[in-house]
Amino acid sequence: MTKRGIIIGAFTGLVVLAILGGAVDARGAIPGQDREAAIWSEFVSLLKSGGFTADRIEPMDESLRAPLKGFLDQMAASAHWAEWEAVPEVQRTGGKVNFILDLSFGEGPRTSYCFTFLEKDRGWAFHHMEAIFIRLDKTPPPPTSEFPDTSEDQKAWDREEGYWSKIVHWYTVLVPEKGKEYFHRLLRDGEGYFVWAKSRAPFLPPLKAFIVFLCWEQARLRGQNARGGLVRLEKLTDEEAVVRLVPFYFLLYSRAAHLKQQIGFDDYRELFETIWQDRARAAGWTLKIEYKDIGGGLECVFHFHRRPDQGAPAAWPSSADLVQ
Repeated sequence: MTKRGIIIGAFTGLVVLAILGGAVDARGAIPGQDREAAIWSEFVSLLKSGGFTADRIEPMDESLRAPLKGFLDQMAASAHWAEWEAVPEVQRTGGKVNFILDLSFGEGPRTSYCFTFLEKDRGWAFHHMEAIFIRLDKTPPPPTSEFPDTSEDQKAWDREEGYWSKIVHWYTVLVPEKGKEYFHRLLRDGEGYFVWAKSRAPFLPPLKAFIVFLCWEQARLRGQNARGGLVRLEKLTDEEAVVRLVPFYFLLYSRAAHLKQQIGFDDYRELFETIWQDRARAAGWTLKIEYKDIGGGLECVFHFHRRPDQGAPAAWPSSADLVQ
């Protein structure tokens, strides 16, 4: 073949490859969108058939392997598979492929999920799954003061997860050295919490101010009512109060895999009770907490009764000023 023929042949080959869209790469693997579609399709097929195994997971930390497998099994058990067949949004970060898709489970609402995979030689490994993520990849170029936002519910969840993750970490460091009672003393903030309540609600008798402030702090400041009426004041008199709430605290333990690796549930619940019993004591109430398992968390009912040593109820304002 002449030199001119070699050049023409090479050029023709390049054109054909371009037309085919690069159907194969140097290793014979499928590149680009076809490769991404193949990863997602195989993953969904394995999950749907029950063939997805833990050895297909390469997690951020080895301690997350079992929780991730557990979460995926739970999702498969209540999945609406037609939703999984939709074409997901694909976002690449280095050797990672992120698939973003709106999914629902059982009777729950549709939520955006991000599934992250690692590309392997002629294959893939599942890396992570997250229902709370921020599209910071859409941040405008600097200089800017505009940053992608999320829902109030998601921001409240992030604040609580960060706060309690730090508390639990300190627990794992201090309890082995100092003992559990030492750590519980650090958590008892009752006097300060009561001062906080009285200063924020100066128009109510102190005992009532504590109850209503508790509801406001949990519902508004902690943001728990961003996802509905998770904090509810059911009764408030001079002698008794009832507050019903579904705290992020227990939802976190159910859904944040790292907490289970650091602290047992009984010890975790003991931290919760230590805090609230001390707050009730400082405000002049006795407290009994009832728990109800709601699947993925606990509903708590706080029953407050006025302590006998508090004397007669304040004459001003009357009990009719707020809630009976």
